[in-house]
This record gives sequence, C-alpha cells and structure tokens, in this order.
Amino acid sequence: MNALPLWAWGAFLLFIVAMLALDLGVFHRKSHDIKMKEALGWCGVWFTLAMIFNGIVWKWLGPKSALEFFTGYLIEICLSVDNVFVFIVVFTYFKVPPRHQHRVLFWGIVGAAVMRLLFIFAGISLLERFHWLIYVFGAFLVITGIKMALPKKEELDPEKNIAVRLFRKFFAVTPKYVEGQFFAIHHGKKMATPLFIVLLVIETTDVAFALDSIPAVLAITSDPFIVFTSNIFAILGLRSLYFALSGVMGLFRYLGLGLSFILAFIGVKMLISSIYHVSIGISLGVIALTLAVSIGASLLIPEKKA
Repeated sequence: MNALPLWAWGAFLLFIVAMLALDLGVFHRKSHDIKMKEALGWCGVWFTLAMIFNGIVWKWLGPKSALEFFTGYLIEICLSVDNVFVFIVVFTYFKVPPRHQHRVLFWGIVGAAVMRLLFIFAGISLLERFHWLIYVFGAFLVITGIKMALPKKEELDPEKNIAVRLFRKFFAVTPKYVEGQFFAIHHGKKMATPLFIVLLVIETTDVAFALDSIPAVLAITSDPFIVFTSNIFAILGLRSLYFALSGVMGLFRYLGLGLSFILAFIGVKMLISSIYHVSIGISLGVIALTLAVSIGASLLIPEKKA
C-alpha cells in the first residue's frame, strides 16, 4: 500500500467538505426543482474538477497514477448509471417532490463517501494479506456482469429493503413529507419522515453498488488514494448525473449490456492477473469502446414497437 503523507489525505478531504458546504449552503440553500440546464452545468463542474485533480496527480505522482485515476473514475461513472436507475425507482415509488430530491442525494452521497473509504481500506488490506481473494473478486464481478445482462424478473421494491423494515418496527414515521425535513414533531412526538426512509433506501442500496464498483477499481490499482479519490469524484457528480439523465434514461437501452460487459471484462482481468497482465491503456480502451458502441447502438438502432 503506497504511503502518502497525511496532509495529502487531509487536503483532499478538506476540499471535498468545502465543495459540499458550498453546494448545499450557497447554491442549493433553498429547495427547488433541478432543471436539465442546471444539472448539465453541474456535471461539467464536477468533471472539470476531476480532470484538474487528475492533472495534479500527473504532476505529483506521475503519468501511471494519473492514468489509473482516470480509468478508475471512468469505471465509477459507468457503474453510476445503475445508481441513477435506482434513484428514479425510489423517488417515483415514494413520490418524493422534485424540490427535495437534491437534499436526499446530498446526504446520501456524504454517507456513501464514508462507507466507501471503509470498504476501500478493508478491500486493499485483505488483498495484501490474502492475495488469492483477487480471484474471488474477479469471479464475483464476472457473475455480477452476467446477471446484469440477463432479463430481470422482479422489479425493485424499496419496501422490501431490510433496513427500512427494521426501522419501521422500532421508529414511528409521519404519514406525509414535512418540508424536506428528515425528522419532525407530529402529535407532540418526534418522528422520522418518509424522506428519511428514502435516505435509508439510498444509503443501503449504495452498499450493494460499492460491492461491485470497489473491486472493479481495485483491478486497476491498489493505491488507496487513487481508488478513494476516483470513487469520490464519481459519486460527487452522481447527483447532477441523475438530474441530467432521469428524463432520457430510456434512450440508452443497450447501456446496461455495455456495463455488464465492462464488469465481466474487469473480472476476467483479475482472474488472469497471475498469467497475463492487462495494461491500464488496454483496459481504458476496452471501457471507452464498449461505452461508445452501447450508446451508439442505443441511438442508431430503432426500438421495436410492442
């Protein structure tokens, strides 16, 4: 595990905290509907910041680390598309008003950042002590990729989420939303609001996504700083990606197949790592080509009418 000075970690975390505070405290202080133009603008902001950081990594740690960061960032952005689909389902199921969705995603991403940090260090430590786990992670990614490509028989039902069911057993929930609050006084008693239930679903489903995405990035690099920073920049742009894509997700019907191929490819890369080393350049090329083909096919091949 590459040992970077603590000030590097501290500076990055301070930057992230400052950006989140600026986001919630200044630009989104008042709840409002996020329009496509605003969402695309924020997508551009987060991508630009990620590329500036990538330039800093290039100057400081060299081109190899910079390429690892960019590849990890691209993988995370690709896998974030599945998160966007889940967000759409959850917000639709719970009828979350559009003006409150940004608040849920903001705190959901803060929680996701903390969980990802713990998962990353745990994953890297395990791989250092038990190298054979790389084959377990590889097999897991291949199986996940195959499952993603198969037709889904059941739709996502947030009420079946085990965390939600446990929470409802021990805590009371208000019947309606209360001005974007997670907790409120109802009939003289402090209760959770349905918005907190939505946050709980978002947080717990992110754990499942982390189990896919973190092993995928660990196939690219075992440097915890690169894995963590690429993860964080990707999930920071996830809110804007959701608001930008939520209305046009149906156009990219072949993107799911592309993502399943990317996961399976990375899994195979881990499985054959002791026999053949797939370079980062080849990995990046395969990922970029797969995305281009799946998006191009979605736009060029007309959908058959039922």
